Amino acid sequence: MDWKEISDNWVLIPPHPKGIVHFLGGAFVAAAPQVTYRWLLEQLADRGYAVVATPFINTLDHTVIAQSVLQSFESAIAQLQATAVLRKRYLPIYGMGHSMGCKLHLLIGSLFPVERAGNILISFNNYAARDAIPFVQQFNNPAFTIEFTPSPVETSTLVRSRYNVRRNLLIKFTNDTIDQSAALTELLQLRFPSMVTVQTLNGTHTTPLGQDVKWQPGATFTPFDAFGQWFKQEVYRDLNQLKRTILLWLNPLSQL
Repeated sequence: MDWKEISDNWVLIPPHPKGIVHFLGGAFVAAAPQVTYRWLLEQLADRGYAVVATPFINTLDHTVIAQSVLQSFESAIAQLQATAVLRKRYLPIYGMGHSMGCKLHLLIGSLFPVERAGNILISFNNYAARDAIPFVQQFNNPAFTIEFTPSPVETSTLVRSRYNVRRNLLIKFTNDTIDQSAALTELLQLRFPSMVTVQTLNGTHTTPLGQDVKWQPGATFTPFDAFGQWFKQEVYRDLNQLKRTILLWLNPLSQL
C-alpha cells in the first residue's frame, strides 16, 4: 500500500477495507500526518482499515477548520466511492484525533449532521489560546483579547448539548501533563452513559508520533547495539499498546 493524495487528504486503502478511519493530528504536526503519524496509521491500514488523514494549518478559528477538514474528507470519500474499491459498499466511519484533532472531531460531531460509528480521542486538550500559544501571554491588555473560536468553555457547552457521536474511546497517557481527558470523560458520560471507554496507557503526549526505529547491528555485536535494541523495544512497547487498544475497540472480536 502506498499513500495517495486525494482532495487534499492523504489516503491509504487496503485491498478489502472493513472500515474507514478519518484522522486529524495535533496542532503543530497536522500539516503532514502521513509523515508525522505514519507508523500508527499504516498499522491500522495493515489491519484492514482505510485511512483518510486530513492535513490542516492551525488558526484561531477552530470552527472553520472543522468545517474545512470535514468538507475535504467528504470530497475524498466521494471520489473513492466512485472507484471499484469503495463503490456501493457501506463501511463504518470512525473519527480519530490526537490532541487538537480531538477537538476538531468533537466540533464536527456537534455542529454538522455526520454519521459516525464512533470516535477515538487520544490525548485530548482544550486549552485557551493564552495557554496553547506562547506569544499570546505577552499581550496582557484586557482590551486586546486573543481566543480560539469556540473557546474552551464554548466547546464544552457544545459537546454537552449537541455532540451526536454515541460511541467513544478516550485514550490518555501516564506521562502526559497537558491531557484534559478527565473533564471530557465526564461530559461524554453524562450525554451517553455506558458508551464511553477510557484507557490509560504508558507513554507521553507524543507517543502517537512514534516512528519505525530501524536498527541494524554491525558485523560485531557491541554494547551500543544492545542499547539500540533496548531503545527500539521501549519505543515499540508503548506504540504497540496504543495500536492494540485502538484495534480492539474498533473490533472487540478481533484476534490481536
